[in-house]
Amino acid sequence: MWRPNASASRILVLLMVLFSMSAGAREVVDVTGRTVVVPDHVERVLLGEGRLIYSLALLERSDLTERVVGWQGDFRMLDVQGYQAFQRSFPDMAEIPLVGGSSAQTFSVEKALALAPDVVFLTVTGGHGPGSGSAAVRQLEKASVPVVYVDFSAHPLTNTLPSIRAMGQVLERDKEAEAFIRFYRQQLKRVASVLDSAREAPEFHRPTVFLDMLAGLRDCCGSPGEGNLGELIALAGGENIGAKLIPGPFGTLNPEYILTRDPEVYIATGVFAGDQGGVTLGYQATRAAARRSLEAVAHRDATSALTSVREGRVYGLWHIFYDSPEHFLAVQALARWLHPELFPNLDPYATRAEFYRRFMPIPETGVLFTELSR
Repeated sequence: MWRPNASASRILVLLMVLFSMSAGAREVVDVTGRTVVVPDHVERVLLGEGRLIYSLALLERSDLTERVVGWQGDFRMLDVQGYQAFQRSFPDMAEIPLVGGSSAQTFSVEKALALAPDVVFLTVTGGHGPGSGSAAVRQLEKASVPVVYVDFSAHPLTNTLPSIRAMGQVLERDKEAEAFIRFYRQQLKRVASVLDSAREAPEFHRPTVFLDMLAGLRDCCGSPGEGNLGELIALAGGENIGAKLIPGPFGTLNPEYILTRDPEVYIATGVFAGDQGGVTLGYQATRAAARRSLEAVAHRDATSALTSVREGRVYGLWHIFYDSPEHFLAVQALARWLHPELFPNLDPYATRAEFYRRFMPIPETGVLFTELSR
């Protein structure tokens, strides 16, 4: 009977190891272009930013909480309406362990490792959780925990689809991911195709826009810059007045600069309930409450002198659009506001209803966009 010599034995062992690795693990390319080896069947997921639950919901649907073993606390602490809306459909969400609070500094690697995750999803920019290149990431990787980066915030129009695709591959939800990707592209095309044609006309004009982020809840004046909601304004045919002054996704504009530019359109974002200040938008908001709060915010000292405010070109967007794949809804609302003559039949309310019916595991409730004239 043939017996392998020492050299043949080493080769046999190597082949067995390689086969075992290929059978028990897969390679996924995340949004940064990194190739990450993840288990073939991921059963334990940790969210390094809690609001990644919005993206996970598109893929997991009715099984949303089955694989989540831990998450950062920003969703529970900063998006109260969203958390309560999801918890009504998934009561066990309250039992998911927290690995930190609402900032990157509070993330506990020790707590994360104790939960033995098969994979950790992190956002590139961090902020509410550890970001790319952080010490926490190095510790996770040193412990052989796969880290997959996604981005729905810094550059949403570029990175949302590869992020969803990567998450779908990790979770073996490729079919669900591709279905959303098709829907997402269709909804953005309804805006982009019209504006592509309109730009050829000599009378086409991009209205200037000041988008006041979390208006009324902090010192004036937060604004998107080269990225984030600024990308959505550009796609919808507007000119974000913060784009040339703020090099990154977010920043602050000087009130004097805003008054000097005197933008043609004023838009405020909000997320909290009415007793917490700012613009009341989210899963518990009503149209009446949203309008009342928007009017109060627009007429505060920092913005009341703007021509757009005095003439009623005032609108409100759910703040979570800045960090959610649902931002295609914001693009449609923006297009309606900035170019009503081009989009008389575009209805973001109807689009939202279809989106929730087809993709979301919670009911469509509340108000995510508002205007003083509605």
